[in-house]
Amino acid sequence: MQRWVTTLVGVAIVGLAVWLVARNFHPPKPVGRDPKTAADDDGGGLMFAYADGGHVPEAGALLAADLAPLLDSHPDGGPGNTMPDGSAVPPLPVTAPHQVRFGVVLLSYAGAQPSAGGGRAAARSKAEAKALADKLRIIAEQDFHAAVQQGDAGSADDVGRVKLGILEPAPEYVLFTLPVGGVGATVDTPRGYWVVKRLE
Repeated sequence: MQRWVTTLVGVAIVGLAVWLVARNFHPPKPVGRDPKTAADDDGGGLMFAYADGGHVPEAGALLAADLAPLLDSHPDGGPGNTMPDGSAVPPLPVTAPHQVRFGVVLLSYAGAQPSAGGGRAAARSKAEAKALADKLRIIAEQDFHAAVQQGDAGSADDVGRVKLGILEPAPEYVLFTLPVGGVGATVDTPRGYWVVKRLE
Protein backbone atom coordinates (compact mmCIF):
# COMPACT_ATOMS: atom_id res chain seq x y z
CA MET A 1 0.00 0.00 0.00
CA GLN A 2 2.80 2.41 0.92
CA ARG A 3 4.58 1.74 -2.42
CA TRP A 4 1.33 2.52 -4.27
CA VAL A 5 0.95 5.88 -2.48
CA THR A 6 4.59 6.79 -3.11
CA THR A 7 4.22 6.00 -6.82
CA LEU A 8 1.00 8.03 -7.05
CA VAL A 9 2.58 11.05 -5.33
CA GLY A 10 5.65 10.81 -7.63
CA VAL A 11 3.48 10.72 -10.76
CA ALA A 12 1.49 13.72 -9.48
CA ILE A 13 4.66 15.74 -8.85
CA VAL A 14 6.06 14.93 -12.31
CA GLY A 15 2.71 15.81 -13.92
CA LEU A 16 2.61 19.13 -12.03
CA ALA A 17 6.18 19.97 -13.13
CA VAL A 18 5.39 19.21 -16.79
CA TRP A 19 2.20 21.31 -16.62
CA LEU A 20 4.07 24.29 -15.10
CA VAL A 21 6.81 24.17 -17.75
CA ALA A 22 4.31 23.85 -20.61
CA ARG A 23 2.13 26.68 -19.24
CA ASN A 24 5.09 29.10 -18.97
CA PHE A 25 6.80 28.15 -22.24
CA HIS A 26 7.15 30.95 -24.80
CA PRO A 27 8.72 30.13 -28.17
CA PRO A 28 11.75 32.22 -29.13
CA LYS A 29 11.02 35.38 -31.06
CA PRO A 30 12.99 36.19 -34.21
CA VAL A 31 15.23 39.24 -34.17
CA GLY A 32 17.38 40.72 -36.91
CA ARG A 33 16.66 40.61 -40.63
CA ASP A 34 14.43 37.86 -41.92
CA PRO A 35 16.27 36.32 -44.90
CA LYS A 36 12.96 35.86 -46.71
CA THR A 37 12.13 39.56 -46.62
CA ALA A 38 15.57 41.23 -46.62
CA ALA A 39 15.60 42.97 -50.00
CA ASP A 40 18.92 44.73 -49.41
CA ASP A 41 20.78 41.69 -48.11
CA ASP A 42 24.44 41.70 -49.13
CA GLY A 43 24.98 38.09 -48.12
CA GLY A 44 27.20 38.89 -45.12
CA GLY A 45 26.63 39.28 -41.44
CA LEU A 46 24.04 37.83 -39.11
CA MET A 47 20.72 37.69 -40.92
CA PHE A 48 18.33 35.98 -38.55
CA ALA A 49 18.67 34.96 -34.92
CA TYR A 50 16.50 33.92 -32.01
CA ALA A 51 16.34 35.51 -28.61
CA ASP A 52 13.90 35.42 -25.75
CA GLY A 53 12.10 38.61 -26.75
CA GLY A 54 14.81 41.24 -26.41
CA HIS A 55 16.82 43.08 -28.99
CA VAL A 56 20.24 42.20 -30.34
CA PRO A 57 22.79 44.19 -28.35
CA GLU A 58 24.96 46.51 -30.39
CA ALA A 59 28.15 44.73 -29.27
CA GLY A 60 26.71 41.37 -30.33
CA ALA A 61 25.79 42.73 -33.74
CA LEU A 62 29.31 44.08 -34.22
CA LEU A 63 30.83 40.74 -33.23
CA ALA A 64 28.67 38.88 -35.74
CA ALA A 65 29.61 41.34 -38.49
CA ASP A 66 33.31 40.97 -37.64
CA LEU A 67 33.15 37.17 -37.73
CA ALA A 68 31.02 36.89 -40.88
CA PRO A 69 34.01 37.00 -43.30
CA LEU A 70 35.65 34.15 -41.42
CA LEU A 71 32.52 32.03 -41.35
CA ASP A 72 31.26 32.75 -44.86
CA SER A 73 31.55 29.54 -46.81
CA HIS A 74 30.52 28.77 -50.37
CA PRO A 75 29.39 25.16 -50.65
CA ASP A 76 29.46 25.49 -54.46
CA GLY A 77 33.27 25.33 -54.55
CA GLY A 78 33.95 29.06 -54.31
CA PRO A 79 37.04 30.59 -52.69
CA GLY A 80 38.20 28.56 -49.72
CA ASN A 81 36.46 25.35 -50.78
CA THR A 82 39.00 23.86 -53.18
CA MET A 83 42.62 22.97 -52.62
CA PRO A 84 45.39 25.02 -54.29
CA ASP A 85 45.58 22.42 -57.08
CA GLY A 86 41.79 22.67 -57.69
CA SER A 87 40.95 19.31 -56.09
CA ALA A 88 38.37 18.70 -53.38
CA VAL A 89 39.46 19.30 -49.80
CA PRO A 90 40.31 15.97 -48.13
CA PRO A 91 39.29 15.27 -44.54
CA LEU A 92 41.74 16.42 -41.91
CA PRO A 93 43.83 13.65 -40.39
CA VAL A 94 42.84 12.57 -36.88
CA THR A 95 46.25 13.78 -35.70
CA ALA A 96 45.48 17.41 -36.65
CA PRO A 97 45.72 19.83 -33.71
CA HIS A 98 42.57 21.42 -32.29
CA GLN A 99 44.03 24.91 -32.65
CA VAL A 100 47.10 26.54 -34.13
CA ARG A 101 48.88 29.88 -33.96
CA PHE A 102 49.81 31.28 -37.35
CA GLY A 103 50.93 34.20 -39.47
CA VAL A 104 49.48 35.15 -42.84
CA VAL A 105 50.45 37.01 -45.98
CA LEU A 106 47.26 38.28 -47.65
CA LEU A 107 47.02 39.25 -51.31
CA SER A 108 43.56 40.60 -52.05
CA TYR A 109 41.95 41.03 -55.45
CA ALA A 110 38.98 42.88 -56.94
CA GLY A 111 35.78 41.27 -55.67
CA ALA A 112 37.32 39.69 -52.55
CA GLN A 113 35.87 40.46 -49.14
CA PRO A 114 37.66 43.21 -47.23
CA SER A 115 40.14 41.95 -44.64
CA ALA A 116 39.82 42.58 -40.93
CA GLY A 117 42.96 44.73 -41.25
CA GLY A 118 41.06 47.27 -43.33
CA GLY A 119 42.74 49.24 -46.05
CA ARG A 120 41.57 50.03 -49.57
CA ALA A 121 39.95 47.46 -51.80
CA ALA A 122 42.49 45.83 -54.10
CA ALA A 123 42.40 46.83 -57.76
CA ARG A 124 44.45 43.86 -58.96
CA SER A 125 42.82 40.96 -60.75
CA LYS A 126 42.55 37.51 -59.24
CA ALA A 127 45.26 36.23 -61.61
CA GLU A 128 47.62 39.07 -60.62
CA ALA A 129 46.99 38.38 -56.94
CA LYS A 130 47.72 34.66 -57.44
CA ALA A 131 50.99 35.39 -59.28
CA LEU A 132 52.11 37.80 -56.56
CA ALA A 133 51.09 35.37 -53.79
CA ASP A 134 53.12 32.60 -55.46
CA LYS A 135 56.19 34.91 -55.55
CA LEU A 136 55.72 35.91 -51.92
CA ARG A 137 55.37 32.26 -50.92
CA ILE A 138 58.91 31.64 -52.16
CA ILE A 139 60.11 34.63 -50.12
CA ALA A 140 58.07 33.47 -47.09
CA GLU A 141 59.87 30.14 -47.00
CA GLN A 142 63.16 32.02 -46.46
CA ASP A 143 61.98 35.15 -44.59
CA PHE A 144 58.32 35.21 -43.56
CA HIS A 145 58.54 38.72 -42.13
CA ALA A 146 59.78 40.10 -45.46
CA ALA A 147 56.83 38.48 -47.24
CA VAL A 148 54.38 39.90 -44.67
CA GLN A 149 55.73 43.40 -45.29
CA GLN A 150 54.96 43.03 -49.00
CA GLY A 151 51.43 41.70 -48.41
CA ASP A 152 48.21 43.68 -48.19
CA ALA A 153 46.53 45.10 -45.08
CA GLY A 154 45.57 42.14 -42.93
CA SER A 155 48.95 40.44 -43.33
CA ALA A 156 50.72 39.74 -40.04
CA ASP A 157 53.65 37.77 -38.67
CA ASP A 158 51.36 36.44 -35.92
CA VAL A 159 47.57 36.74 -36.13
CA GLY A 160 47.06 34.59 -33.05
CA ARG A 161 45.31 31.28 -32.57
CA VAL A 162 42.46 29.79 -34.53
CA LYS A 163 40.42 26.70 -33.64
CA LEU A 164 39.23 23.98 -35.99
CA GLY A 165 35.96 24.80 -37.72
CA ILE A 166 36.46 28.56 -38.03
CA LEU A 167 38.16 28.87 -41.43
CA GLU A 168 36.93 27.67 -44.80
CA PRO A 169 37.85 24.04 -45.60
CA ALA A 170 40.85 24.66 -47.89
CA PRO A 171 42.79 27.19 -45.76
CA GLU A 172 41.95 25.14 -42.68
CA TYR A 173 43.36 21.97 -44.27
CA VAL A 174 46.52 23.75 -45.47
CA LEU A 175 47.11 25.37 -42.07
CA PHE A 176 46.21 22.44 -39.81
CA THR A 177 48.34 19.94 -41.75
CA LEU A 178 51.50 22.09 -41.70
CA PRO A 179 54.33 21.20 -39.35
CA VAL A 180 55.30 23.88 -36.82
CA GLY A 181 57.39 26.44 -38.72
CA GLY A 182 56.06 25.27 -42.09
CA VAL A 183 54.80 27.61 -44.83
CA GLY A 184 51.74 26.43 -46.74
CA ALA A 185 50.83 26.50 -50.41
CA THR A 186 49.09 29.59 -51.78
CA VAL A 187 45.39 29.09 -51.04
CA ASP A 188 42.38 31.09 -52.24
CA THR A 189 39.99 32.38 -49.56
CA PRO A 190 37.00 34.75 -49.72
CA ARG A 191 39.37 37.52 -48.54
CA GLY A 192 42.07 36.88 -51.17
CA TYR A 193 45.06 34.58 -51.49
CA TRP A 194 46.75 33.45 -48.29
CA VAL A 195 50.27 32.24 -47.64
CA VAL A 196 50.25 30.91 -44.07
CA LYS A 197 52.98 29.93 -41.65
CA ARG A 198 52.18 27.75 -38.65
CA LEU A 199 53.88 29.18 -35.56
CA GLU A 200 52.82 26.53 -33.03
